[in-house]
Amino acid sequence: MENSGELARPYAIAAFKQARDESKLSQWSDMLALLVTIVRDPTMMGLMASPKVSRSQLAELIIDVGGGAFSNTGRNFVRVLAEYGRLGLAPDIEQIFNQECSALEGRSEVSVTSAYELSDSQVQDIVSAMSKRLGADVNVSVDIDNSLIGGVIIRAGDLVIDASLRGRLGKLALDLT
Repeated sequence: MENSGELARPYAIAAFKQARDESKLSQWSDMLALLVTIVRDPTMMGLMASPKVSRSQLAELIIDVGGGAFSNTGRNFVRVLAEYGRLGLAPDIEQIFNQECSALEGRSEVSVTSAYELSDSQVQDIVSAMSKRLGADVNVSVDIDNSLIGGVIIRAGDLVIDASLRGRLGKLALDLT
């Protein structure tokens, strides 16, 4: 089964291309952020799961809630997502869209998950290595996850580098079976 990122990618790329063609990347980014806020609302989540609400009713409700924030093409995008039952992918669509915008600007967002607090020099080493590998300026965010036991997991778009002890143990377990 495909994961949500794989399902969201074609929609995000279509939105990105439309926004680029319209020269409205910022407006589309704002529209997608609003869409994410709307679909994450507990009441809206209930309506999205209800068989009593048609997909077209759901799309029009979201458009109404958004007020005038959605452009004509933005409203059509919401309708397409609703028609194909993909409104729940909005957070992934927004994330991929923003990654594409960053790539267009020569930037890349890198997420580092570490088992322990990283020193400034360790973060700088990661920035340097990832900038070289990606050929772009890199913005790094660091999160701590003690369950990794040791090491780090680095994510940049579709690229995942798992250098965690938990990852290595998992691979070893697979190799032994």
